[in-house]
Amino acid sequence: MKPIRLALALFLLTGTAARAGDLTIRVDDVKAAQGQIMVALYDSADGFLKRSIKAAAAPATAGSTTVVIGDVPAGEYGIALYHDANGNGKMDSNPMGMPTEDFAFSNNARGNMGPPSFADATFAVPQAGAAVTVSLR
Repeated sequence: MKPIRLALALFLLTGTAARAGDLTIRVDDVKAAQGQIMVALYDSADGFLKRSIKAAAAPATAGSTTVVIGDVPAGEYGIALYHDANGNGKMDSNPMGMPTEDFAFSNNARGNMGPPSFADATFAVPQAGAAVTVSLR
């Protein structure tokens, strides 16, 4: 009886692992190879730009940088990212609140007098994972 339970447990674990894939984000237009590219992943309009479900970072490489977020379940997501060029761990802004470091959103979405909506930044991640490309601005 124990081998059957072990086989069932292994099957369930294998099935669970197959439901999440890697999300590979290629960030273009990185101006300098200093600091890091910081990425936040969101799964709802209510949490967009407030509560990320996952985050990742990678050292900035001039031109293009790739950041991978592992084990992303299939679903609809939005990304916000920025180039933390000075390495202080936060997105810097001027006294008016305008970002002074380059940033981007999934789908290269742009807002009107502020960030884009979650709907504009939403993309699908299938079970096998996905690859997206965004350009800093």
